[in-house]
Amino acid sequence: MSADGLDLARTKMQEAGVAPTAVDVFSRFYQMLVDGETGTIPEAQVAPLEEVPHLREIDVADDVAGEAFAATVMIKLNGGLGTSMGMDRAKSLLAVRGEHTFLDVIARQVLAARAATGARLPLVLMNSFRTQEDTLRALAAYPDLPVEGIPLDFLQNREPKLRADDLTPVRWPADPGLEWCPPGHGDLYTALLASGTLHALLERGFRYASVSNADNLGAAPDARVAGWFATTGAPFAAEVARRTPADRKGGHLVVRRADGRIVLRESAQVPAEDAGAAGDIDTHRFFNTNNLWLDLQALAAELEATGGVLRLPLIRNDKTVDPSDPGSTPVVQIESAMGAAIEVFEGATVLEVDRSRFLPVKTTNDLLVLRSDVYRATEDHRLAAQVPAPLVDLDPAHYKTIRAFDQRVRHTPSLVGATALRVRGDWTFEQDVRVEGEARLEDPGAPATVGAGSTVTADGATRAAPVRG
Repeated sequence: MSADGLDLARTKMQEAGVAPTAVDVFSRFYQMLVDGETGTIPEAQVAPLEEVPHLREIDVADDVAGEAFAATVMIKLNGGLGTSMGMDRAKSLLAVRGEHTFLDVIARQVLAARAATGARLPLVLMNSFRTQEDTLRALAAYPDLPVEGIPLDFLQNREPKLRADDLTPVRWPADPGLEWCPPGHGDLYTALLASGTLHALLERGFRYASVSNADNLGAAPDARVAGWFATTGAPFAAEVARRTPADRKGGHLVVRRADGRIVLRESAQVPAEDAGAAGDIDTHRFFNTNNLWLDLQALAAELEATGGVLRLPLIRNDKTVDPSDPGSTPVVQIESAMGAAIEVFEGATVLEVDRSRFLPVKTTNDLLVLRSDVYRATEDHRLAAQVPAPLVDLDPAHYKTIRAFDQRVRHTPSLVGATALRVRGDWTFEQDVRVEGEARLEDPGAPATVGAGSTVTADGATRAAPVRG
């Protein structure tokens, strides 16, 4: 291992203009990596999370909710490019409800909440260098959105990918941009501080932050949750939901036996031998929705006490420098999760919420459901489920990327009568298709069409014979 790997990495970051605080955070994680820390959390060191209050059971007075909401800012993580779906721009610019994108829906949710409550409720995005220009251009369509003295966005930091063999910054002349990676969404706290956004918010009287992913339209502005958070006096809170079989591999909340603190355990932090125990949804019942609540005063105090270096646990992510080429140079990406800050703050708490506040779009399977009639838009631009969301499983060979998906799903089928839809092979959907029950489309062996007016059931498409083409 190269002795000067850290020096080389620090120099590269400094020359690229990375904020000094972000360099210090990276240096801490680098030393942890050298010391052999992997960030793993064995099952023997944790206990299940119990006794979690549910949103429907809490009582928050209207005046308390209103006062807290008046001091709340909405922060959306918007650095993702949707690369897993073949995108090369901000995922939030993807159309999800008719012509409306994630950003459109978010902006309208915020404006509607302001109109209903009178709260200033700023919307602030954490962008990356790859998403900033396009998203700010899109938000220009909402001239009433900016709040005086508060930036519409701040930039996520970046750090060098490290060669797996010696932990020096990787070189990739074919595409130097691939030499860099984001530090994970745990960078939120560093970026808030280094950008001056945290100071600007506190200076203008904002006390609480509601933080969520831009691809989760369920995390709409909510005065009641803001009021609950304010009354707890907690410095930090995480919204959690009950795990289902589909959530076995996701991040979940546990209690560290050593000190009783609530800890976020991501799937990458589970030792292989503990995968079964970690995936037991009857034992570990709650997953992290990544909807967080921050007391900005408490955050500022913690950052001041630590010199801006919030002591988050390390996540080691082993990749190749070119994600599309498994034969390219193996690298290590140093990451952290913003939800992991729950263990940093003494007195941090959790709140159980319904799945209605967790509607992420990670794959085209999720996108199909969100675009469908399973959801209806309310007057305040929330998405309300009319029926339980069906399990959708589209053939990744034909539907994985947005381009391939949109070519085949020209008209979104009705899913309101479906409990599941499994598609294998190359099918194109025409208009007025209905899916009912446990529906399946088997591989036809050649491109085929689900004709207009068809009904798809467990027996395939009926009422209109598949058209070969």
